[in-house]
Amino acid sequence: MKIPLKNELLKKQVSNGEPGGRSFKNRKSKIVNGFTLVEIMLVVAIIGILAALVIPKIAGKSEEARETAAHADIYGGLKSAIDQFEVDSGHYPSSLEDLIQQPRNSYNWHGPYLDPAQIPLDPWQRPYNYSFPGKHNPTGYDLWSGGPPEENNPIGNWPTTTQNQNQ
Repeated sequence: MKIPLKNELLKKQVSNGEPGGRSFKNRKSKIVNGFTLVEIMLVVAIIGILAALVIPKIAGKSEEARETAAHADIYGGLKSAIDQFEVDSGHYPSSLEDLIQQPRNSYNWHGPYLDPAQIPLDPWQRPYNYSFPGKHNPTGYDLWSGGPPEENNPIGNWPTTTQNQNQ
């Protein structure tokens, strides 16, 4: 009795296509079902292009949101607290600390005027600036944030040239 060699068995399985045996056609189809390197590179390139278009728009929105939050603090919460202090005391505070602790010269103080009783930081984690009398509002006060750290564009409670042009 002749014992078949391994190569002969493989040739027989490939050539006869019997059930249980592997045919050459099935082996080839397993290779064709995968992705080629070119297809993968094309998908990566498309994702890169989409990311390059979308990420700058998202990054710009976060800075815009910070500026909006600073405007909301200046024209909202802090302005209300300063104005309420003025109604109670008859004068504007000399510093933002007067909104938290009663100053010596204020007898009708009903604070603290901020809740929680602390002066908030601007969206860039820096303190808000306050001056009375104001340089931009001589009969009132100036309240401002320094704005984004990389820009010299403060956000304040005074009209800017762009606001004047829009009105």
